[in-house]
Amino acid sequence: MTILYNSSLQKATFFLTGFQGLEDLHGWISIPFCFVYLTVIVGNLTILHVIRTDVTLHEPMYYFLAMLALTDLGLCLSTLPTVLGIFWFDAREIGILPCFTQLFFIHTLSLVESSVLLSMSIDRYVAICNPLRYSTVLTPARVVKMGLSSVLRSALLILPLPFLLKRFQYCRSHVLAHAYCLHLEIMKLACSSIIVNHIYGLFVVACTVGMDSLLIFFSYALILHTVLSIASHQERLRALNTCVSHMCAVLLFYIPMIGLSLVHRFGEHLPHMVHLLMSYVYLLVPPLMNPIVYSIKTKQIRQRITRKFEFMKSLRCFQ
Repeated sequence: MTILYNSSLQKATFFLTGFQGLEDLHGWISIPFCFVYLTVIVGNLTILHVIRTDVTLHEPMYYFLAMLALTDLGLCLSTLPTVLGIFWFDAREIGILPCFTQLFFIHTLSLVESSVLLSMSIDRYVAICNPLRYSTVLTPARVVKMGLSSVLRSALLILPLPFLLKRFQYCRSHVLAHAYCLHLEIMKLACSSIIVNHIYGLFVVACTVGMDSLLIFFSYALILHTVLSIASHQERLRALNTCVSHMCAVLLFYIPMIGLSLVHRFGEHLPHMVHLLMSYVYLLVPPLMNPIVYSIKTKQIRQRITRKFEFMKSLRCFQ
C-alpha cells in the first residue's frame, strides 16, 4: 500500500484496520457492534435520566454513578465513528490530527473511569466505616471537586501525548492494527527513538491506574475489616451488598485492561484476531455492562427504572 506523507503534518494519513481477511463480512460483523453501541448509549442515558429526574437519588453515591455513566458514554462515542465507518463505508483513512484527537479522548476517558472508580470506593469506605460523617465528608461541593479533579488530572497527563507523537517522522507503514487510534500503536510507527514516549507512558499509567488500583484495594481492605467487626451476620451482608455493584464495575474495568496488557506483552505469537478482540473487550465491555450491573444489583436504580417503564406502559394504555 502506498502511503502519502507530505512535510505538512496535517496531510499525513493513517489507515485503520477492521477484521483483516473478513472484509466481505464487515456488514454482518457491524450488526453486533451496532447492538453493543446502541445498548451502551441507551443504558447509560437511562442511568443519567433516572438520577437527574429522581430527587431521592441526589446523593454522592449516585452522583459518582452518573460520572461513571458519562465517562462510559464518552468512551463509546469516541470509537463509534471510526469503527462503524470501517464496517459500513470501508472508511479506513484518518488524518493525523483527527487521529490524535481520538487518541486523546480515548486515553483521557479511560483514566477518568479509573479515577471515578476510586472516588466510588472512597464513597463506600466513608458510608460503611464512618456512616455518621458521611453527609459532612461527601458534600455536593466536594463531590463536584472530586469529579473535576478526575477530569483535570487525566486530561493534563494525556495532553502531552499528541505533542510527543507530533514530533516524529512516520516513515514506516501507516497502517494501524485497530479501528481507532492508540498511543502505543502510533508511536511504534515512528522511525526515530520512542524511549521518551515509553517512559512517559509508564509514568502516566503508574500515577493513575496503578495508584488508583492500590487505593481501591486499600479502601476495600478497610471496608472488609470494618464489616467483619459487625456482630450481626445480616448487617454484615447488608453492608457488603452495597459494594457489590462497585466491585463488579472495578473488575469489569481492570480485568480486560490486565488481559490486554498481557496479550500485548506476552502474546506476540497469538493470532492478530485475539489482540483485536481483547482491545474491543477492553473498550466496549465496561460501558456495556456497567449500566446493566447497576440496574440489576442496585435496588434504588432498579425500582426507578421499573417505575419509568410502568409509567410509559400506562400512558400507552390511555392512548
